[in-house]
Amino acid sequence: MLELSILGFLYEKPLHGYELKERIHGLSGHVRPVSDGALYPAITRLVKNGLVDSRTEPGASAAPRRTLSLTPEGRRELLARLRAPKDAEITDGQRFFTLLAFLGHLPDPADQAAVLRRRQDFLNTPASFFYEDGTPVRAEREPDLFRQGMLRIARATGTAEKAWLAEALAELEGTG
Repeated sequence: MLELSILGFLYEKPLHGYELKERIHGLSGHVRPVSDGALYPAITRLVKNGLVDSRTEPGASAAPRRTLSLTPEGRRELLARLRAPKDAEITDGQRFFTLLAFLGHLPDPADQAAVLRRRQDFLNTPASFFYEDGTPVRAEREPDLFRQGMLRIARATGTAEKAWLAEALAELEGTG
């Protein structure tokens, strides 16, 4: 997801490494903080693969700064990743939010809707954090107060997300 975030933010405009780190931190830092030890090697890989361009510019009052920008190949790669996200990017809530942050970069509403339909299908599959004889445990049947809380919060969040997905799909598909 780090590479997707880098490509997504650079799709919007060129950024210095520090600016990019701050944007990524704002997007997911409270859940999954990004370290320099992860960010800068990821940038280096993207530059090496021709997806990101790096050029050095004089710093305002300090050392020179690297400005990062997306190459045409980087734009194509971002759009391909957005059109066909991995299953984990659909099923994991934080990964899906990262994907959602950049889904608007896809120019075709049908492609956007296809991704949202995958998430909708996932959310409509009965699931739980806890199972009994292979069946998802519902909050009403969970005796533990804290597990019940987990289940109730997840259900409320899922209900809100399903409602938003239905609204977004209606708008994208022209039925809303």
